[in-house]
Amino acid sequence: MRQAGRYLPEYRALKAKSSFLQMVRTPELATEVTLQPLRRFALDAAILFSDILVIPEALGQGYHFRDEGGIGMEYRLETRAQIDALAPAAAVPDRLRYVADTLAILKKELAGSRALLGFGGSPWTLATYMVEGGSSEEFERIKLLFYTDRPMFDALLEKLTAALIAYFKMQIAAGADAIQIFDSWGGIIAGPDYEAASLRWIREIVAALPTEFPVILYAKGTAPHLTDQAFTGVRVLSVDWTNDLAIVRRTLPANVAVQGNLDPVLLNTTPDIVTRETTRLLAAMRATQGHIFNLGHGIMPHAKIECMQALVDTVTTWKN
Repeated sequence: MRQAGRYLPEYRALKAKSSFLQMVRTPELATEVTLQPLRRFALDAAILFSDILVIPEALGQGYHFRDEGGIGMEYRLETRAQIDALAPAAAVPDRLRYVADTLAILKKELAGSRALLGFGGSPWTLATYMVEGGSSEEFERIKLLFYTDRPMFDALLEKLTAALIAYFKMQIAAGADAIQIFDSWGGIIAGPDYEAASLRWIREIVAALPTEFPVILYAKGTAPHLTDQAFTGVRVLSVDWTNDLAIVRRTLPANVAVQGNLDPVLLNTTPDIVTRETTRLLAAMRATQGHIFNLGHGIMPHAKIECMQALVDTVTTWKN
């Protein structure tokens, strides 16, 4: 999961001078935020500091952070005409040039010492924000669109898929060693409809990227679909904390690695608890192949630095 930020005092100091969106759009600031965790901890990879909603913004639907919390879009997608008016995929590389510039700086700074990960949201997850008009609790509008007007839904997802393919190709050309796709809201659609709503579009994206290029898929709340996800062409499945990772590992094909899946809340506890639970997960995965230790979702704002240090120390000194 994304390690950058919110729990680090150096990040908070930077954010006191620049807004989140300014940091995302300014390559030098985005580079600094990306590198901050690596200066403290022995992490194996850097993940680009950005936001999944840069894609809707590049297509013409901006976003902001609501005063009461959550995301607000500049407007809500309600008509086919609004979807048709979104910018074409060809506009994405130019409009998100700052992302490529950030990756190029990071590639030079890292000089091969760490893997460099790019990322983006899945078409379905991005569509939820665009149709709902921002963060949502019930996701009523996007579900109604899916069930009542499939041609309009597909038109939006086709646009997002094409935009993401262009975006990911740009990230790869700029130096990303792998791409992670976040299907954060994959678990809110009914199980039998997950394929049509989300997975088919992810499969299309992976097929359009360079052959054998490593793609990581994280889809929260989609445990029943892990096997289907494993056959999308992705190289790694990132698994949320509600799953027993050892069981997941045994049920998936050997050529697909797993990533995860410590509960992020544990980093708000104590170093002793973190060490105990990290050791338990490592022991459960003992002698298995293809496990990338990570959290089961993004790191939380109130994570304690001493807990993060305990996690890293436990993993890096573990004898499998």
